[in-house]
Amino acid sequence: MTETWDFLTLTPLTTTPLNYRLKGELGTISRGEASHERWQHKPTAKGTARIWFYVHERTVFLEQVHTSHPNETK
Repeated sequence: MTETWDFLTLTPLTTTPLNYRLKGELGTISRGEASHERWQHKPTAKGTARIWFYVHERTVFLEQVHTSHPNETK
């Protein structure tokens, strides 16, 4: 989790095999009157956990944390 914290606080919008934008209707989240790109981060390369988040200005908002592969992306 320390590596995940470091990545999300320093470079959350960097696309890697473990960190990328979600696609389709899952790719956007609305909060208030604003829309944001929704990202997915995999804390481990072989694990199934996922963290869904979006960034507003310089703040990373964790939206959902899944301990297994979320059904929405299967």
